[in-house]
Amino acid sequence: MDKTDAAFRFAPLTDEHLPQVRDLYRAAGWIAYLRDPDALARAFARSLYVLGAFDGERLAGFCRCVGDGEHVVLVQDLLVGEPYRRRGLGTALLRAAAEKYRGVRMFFAVTDSADGRANAFWHAAGMTPLEGGGMRSYFRSGTPDESGG
Repeated sequence: MDKTDAAFRFAPLTDEHLPQVRDLYRAAGWIAYLRDPDALARAFARSLYVLGAFDGERLAGFCRCVGDGEHVVLVQDLLVGEPYRRRGLGTALLRAAAEKYRGVRMFFAVTDSADGRANAFWHAAGMTPLEGGGMRSYFRSGTPDESGG
């Protein structure tokens, strides 16, 4: 099954796609998203942009962005199923989001610093680590109750 990104159908995701979204998260080991199905549904509903790539009716991957769409957009999730990797699909999904928000001042993503493959992808896509822009990012882990805040 040799496919290029041109063989995929790109379309916004809806609630009916959430079972396939959960399957992709599960296969990737991103289990935090799976703890509360209602929270996941709300997160997708509140997202700024969610684009899926389909092989027939099967969800092959998706890109989900959050932000205000004017000054800041965060690529919250960019996930491609294992059978579809290394075919340009992640690049096509990212390119669609970047084009839609080309006028946004801060278009960024967060990835695990120890994930060499993910970091190579973002570098190849022309993204620069925050340090390269003279910036630093901060986060709070967990909920306020879990972190003591």
